[in-house]
Amino acid sequence: MVLKSTSASNVSVYQVSGTNVSRALPDWIAKKRKRTLKNDLEYQNRVELIQDFEFSEASNKIKVSRDGQYAMATGTYKPQIHVYDFANLSLKFDRHTDSENVDFLLLSDDWTKSVHLQNDRSIQFQNKGGLHYTTRIPKFGRSLAYNEINCDLYVGASEDELYRLNLEQGRFLNPFKLETKGVNHVSVDATHGLVAVGMEDSAVEFWDPRARSRVSILRLENQIDSSPFQVSTTSFRNDGLNFACGSTNGYVYLYDLRSSEPSIIKDQGYGFDIKKIIWLDGVGTENKILTSDKRIAKIWDTVDSKAYASMEPSVEINDVEHIPGTGMFFTANEGIPMHTYYIPNLGPSPPWCSFLDSITEELEEKPSDSVYSNYRFITKDDVRKLSISHLVGSNVLRAYMHGYFINTELFDKVSLIANPDAYKDEREREIRRRIEKERESRIRTSGVSKKSTIKINKSLAEKLSQKRGDKAAEKLLSDDRFKEMFENEEFQVNEDDYDYKQLNPVKSARETTEGAAKRIRALTAAEESDEERIALREGRADANDSSSDDESSSENEEEREQISRMEQKKLQKQQKVIERRKREKHNSDQFMSKMSVSALNDEEQESRKVTFGEQVREATEADSISKSDDSVVRRTHRGEAELTFIPKSFEVKKQQHRSPLKGSEDNEENPRDTGRSRPRSDGRRRASKNAFRGM
Repeated sequence: MVLKSTSASNVSVYQVSGTNVSRALPDWIAKKRKRTLKNDLEYQNRVELIQDFEFSEASNKIKVSRDGQYAMATGTYKPQIHVYDFANLSLKFDRHTDSENVDFLLLSDDWTKSVHLQNDRSIQFQNKGGLHYTTRIPKFGRSLAYNEINCDLYVGASEDELYRLNLEQGRFLNPFKLETKGVNHVSVDATHGLVAVGMEDSAVEFWDPRARSRVSILRLENQIDSSPFQVSTTSFRNDGLNFACGSTNGYVYLYDLRSSEPSIIKDQGYGFDIKKIIWLDGVGTENKILTSDKRIAKIWDTVDSKAYASMEPSVEINDVEHIPGTGMFFTANEGIPMHTYYIPNLGPSPPWCSFLDSITEELEEKPSDSVYSNYRFITKDDVRKLSISHLVGSNVLRAYMHGYFINTELFDKVSLIANPDAYKDEREREIRRRIEKERESRIRTSGVSKKSTIKINKSLAEKLSQKRGDKAAEKLLSDDRFKEMFENEEFQVNEDDYDYKQLNPVKSARETTEGAAKRIRALTAAEESDEERIALREGRADANDSSSDDESSSENEEEREQISRMEQKKLQKQQKVIERRKREKHNSDQFMSKMSVSALNDEEQESRKVTFGEQVREATEADSISKSDDSVVRRTHRGEAELTFIPKSFEVKKQQHRSPLKGSEDNEENPRDTGRSRPRSDGRRRASKNAFRGM
């Protein structure tokens, strides 16, 4: 099995189900295409964690029961409710409702009791048998919250009142009167029962349900972004001291309830409404929180706000749910399948899908794909130059630090549209780069060879100064370990050697290849004669030098002593090679002459004396003779063929068919003619009953 893995840091995030992960085909299609799907690796390696984990069009909300055995989700179209049984990894049942669901809560530890807020101002209570009771509220509802201590159900709506429905008494209580209109989200702290109400005027009101009065109002201020915003979501931590809220402009505020100043203000990065905040307590790491907008769900540290991991599906996110004590997350989104993510670093997989641990352990051994492997980073200036500022905030550009990530193929297309001469400019830059590279191979004088006194290997010192700089080269020359390399003549580098030219291409590549070819291949007769002349000249020069050396002064003797032993050995080797090749050539000539004399006979020698003109004349004469003949095919000396025939009557053809030789029965010149003038069956009894056939 294969899971899609993304890793923006060292934390691996596995997408178990959802779009672009596994193809879930209907049963009737799978049966019909059973033979073709047998060889389909993508279909064979799919992971179906929960069957039918999808809706017809989109999913709105998803929640996991407190016992961790069931999950309830709402979606459209048509409006319906799905309950999934984790023990069987399948859909338990589905129910249809009259209107679309806005928010819902699980009142019991399992799925048996739930309350649903619909977009037609109705509140439905569901149980095992189905719809239990329905009531209505004056305004359109937006959020639900339940206080288990006093059994109050809080309903936030578009009015300046927070509706209270007591489930023990079965009636509405006096609502909480708010300062402004518009309740976006309601949450209740399970530790001390404090109620937080997120308002449209960028404020959070805290109410005490015991005193039925307002405790405090928290005004949110954003010095980074001065545009007006609303409070979109709120969340309490289980410790009773920490509180978090999100705004509609993409910022998350973390507070200590003992202080009115936020401890951390975190920018989500996309500027969309914060839809969900989850405190990740009881996982493998501490001080982690999840914040989600419609584009991405990020996990980061509450101490230093450092990013930890992220989940970014290809569709918009509507809701996120975490299974407590594990590293698994569910997302309800604007797509047919709901997404499932698994992060092993946050915790193990749930007991009902423990096989995921073994799969991820095998995948951890292999390098995972980077989430930005096919993307290219561009800055805001590049976005302005490419004229794609209108794409900021869409799925095309991914915000990251001080710039964006864009698909590589899309970047190439956009850059080509913005600059049609990009290919031409790149070609000119490549030509200029190659010219500069060839110039670097040329010998240049450096400051090291001028300042310091170097006796031998000056070119090596110049190369060192070019690669490492003059200061580094001077330190190397002054080092006692390498000092003799530039002073002692025994360490002299022979630059005329063939091996040196291959390792150090000072000259052009053409010269080195020609030298290698001359060294490898055998010499021709002209080259051998040239070498013989050179050797003779060198011998004469040596004789003249020996005679002149006897008469010259001691200065010439010193110059002659400076000839290296290697050069003398080379001369000796060249002379031996020349003598050996002479002997081989002489032996081969003698052998070929003997073979040619014995092979040729007198007739072949005479035919060799025949000229080309005589051969043409003989061919034309043979052609003229063949023209007088009655032969059917005539060939010329050029290789052409002519087909001639004389039309004859039927009687002549019949006579020729009777006699295989030329002439007829009356031909006296051809006594061997044995042709018959009558058929053999003449005068004999016929086997056929039709006696008139032969008349």
